[in-house]
Amino acid sequence: MKPLQLLISLPNRNHYQMEQAKAAAHRASQLGAEAHALDADNNPVTQSQQLIEALQGQARPDAILAEPLTSTGLEKVAEAAVAAGVGWVLLNSRAEYVNRLRGQTKVPVFAVTRDHAEIGRMQGRQFAALLPDGGTVLYIQGPNTSAAAQERTLGMESTKPPGIAVRALRSQWTEENACEVVQAWLRLSTSRAESIDVVGCQYDGLAAGARRAFRAVASSEERNRWLALPITGVDGLPDEGQLWVDRGELTATVVALTTTAVAVEMLVRSLQTGVQPPAVTVVELKSYPSLDELTKKAKRP
Repeated sequence: MKPLQLLISLPNRNHYQMEQAKAAAHRASQLGAEAHALDADNNPVTQSQQLIEALQGQARPDAILAEPLTSTGLEKVAEAAVAAGVGWVLLNSRAEYVNRLRGQTKVPVFAVTRDHAEIGRMQGRQFAALLPDGGTVLYIQGPNTSAAAQERTLGMESTKPPGIAVRALRSQWTEENACEVVQAWLRLSTSRAESIDVVGCQYDGLAAGARRAFRAVASSEERNRWLALPITGVDGLPDEGQLWVDRGELTATVVALTTTAVAVEMLVRSLQTGVQPPAVTVVELKSYPSLDELTKKAKRP
């Protein structure tokens, strides 16, 4: 019997997405399926075109797992996939159309996601633990077209204390772009290390980019001030965010691991049995280190 063919559509090739692809391929292989990953290079048009071409090609996949670059969740592509009898799985996102499509087809349609609002709420709690007397956070967000970035921001704002102010910067989900964005901000006359108490980032790679920008500051005194600030991130992969916390390069991260292994397992089981998985499955998350441990590191005037 020909192995099931799974197509994974990922936004880019940052470290987290490379782990997503690796986890998908490994779990698919264990289950006798094959997974092939596409990289959209942070371009939503490219992502849609890649998937439409795959659906129109002769070697049509049995199912597509996609982490969308836009808040629409690739709805039109999802409709085309289901109409062609191709299963559809949303990764790291939710969309109302999932329930509608589930009622129109027998192929699997579902979502496996991290709770991005709760990730943001966890970040807000981390800021509260680190700044019990208030202060200012330089908050490096993902792109404004990203539903995950939007939800994380709203979650953070809902739990941070009123005494904590936020200065927000926007970046693509890459270390390189975060470095460029922070370097541009550092050139402004209003950017001074003494005016910032914590650097919070919506992805560990953005935190790494911010540190690169701080290391490039010409003045050794100013550079040391920036590098001494607490820096937090999100994802907490064992060989990235968690490791950086253990090394002292990050103060904290939110551990919210990959979704593809879980999604592939649910998908293959559904394709084999004809039983729809739950509409939405949410992976667990936690603060690393714990909020109690962060409180001990709190900055006080």
